[in-house]
Amino acid sequence: MVVSCALLAGCSAAGEQFDPPASTGDVLTGAGGGSASGVWTSSSGSSGDPGEAGGGWPSGKLGPPYPIVFAHGFFGFEDFAGAGYVSYFYNVKETLAESGETIFTPAVDPFNSSEVRGAQLLARIEQILDATGHEKVNIIAHSQGGLDARVVAHDRPDLVASIVTVATPHLGSKVADVALELVAHERLQDILDDLINAIGAPLYDQIGNETSVFAALEQFSTPGIAEFNARFTDSPGVFYASFGGRTNRARGGRDCTTLTPAPFVAQFDDGLDPVHPLLSLTETLLDGGIGESFPNDGLVRARDARWGDFWGCIPADHFDEIGQLFGQSPGDGNPWLYIDFYRSVIARLRQEGF
Repeated sequence: MVVSCALLAGCSAAGEQFDPPASTGDVLTGAGGGSASGVWTSSSGSSGDPGEAGGGWPSGKLGPPYPIVFAHGFFGFEDFAGAGYVSYFYNVKETLAESGETIFTPAVDPFNSSEVRGAQLLARIEQILDATGHEKVNIIAHSQGGLDARVVAHDRPDLVASIVTVATPHLGSKVADVALELVAHERLQDILDDLINAIGAPLYDQIGNETSVFAALEQFSTPGIAEFNARFTDSPGVFYASFGGRTNRARGGRDCTTLTPAPFVAQFDDGLDPVHPLLSLTETLLDGGIGESFPNDGLVRARDARWGDFWGCIPADHFDEIGQLFGQSPGDGNPWLYIDFYRSVIARLRQEGF
């Protein structure tokens, strides 16, 4: 079960320290110049925008282009055992910073419900906005991070310009249903939570005594996600877009079809991704077997990842989507380039005026 939990997201999130306000011990990480400098010199964004070139909004805060916040998924954390060199979105923050973007990778509880994690993410975003002087942020989220982001946008839509999710289980994951069936007894669930806390305490900066693997798994389950979606509805003033993943050399099909495809995804339409061995069992579970096939990334089906404007499916499994494990190739014959993908996502957001 511990291995199954680990599969739901990938690895750690590490980076240089970004000093938060003195009254909090929360951890933020940021890199780059760009919008955090208070003056934006790029030609991107809307002409004549009141927030352009650091002019600010009537509120006195800076408008677009807004800072980018990457929200990690289940099992994500800030610094694994003090290693300080492995990042959840592997090397994305540092690489994008070289082109002038300001990227933040705030850490939240690696194991918990998105109600808890979303509140933590909101606190981090408030700190980011205080530090940068901007009105809002753009959130790019992977896996459970997309649900956390939706909580933030629901509770504080005034702070969020856009949310782009990658392989987020907006409609749940059958993997969670199976995991909960395997350890159905409540006492066994408590034991596993205690085990995670005992193992995790020396390893994760952000782990706390209230962390719970099963709070997250219950949320990903069929009844859990239905309750979540009924409670955390979309905010009209926030832009939502999403991507699904396809692996095991699947081409996609109907579940990956969209009326609003992102042009930069089309270049990978012919790419076929070999599934990572650690995800082969769960990919088979989600695929559906002979007679019906559901494209998925090994943990989330493409049909369950669709939310807002669906921008298509990328040829990547749940690890490849964030450059894991440790930046390795997505596999023979797969042209997928994850950093170029995130660079293109940000460029698209700038074109949209965010």
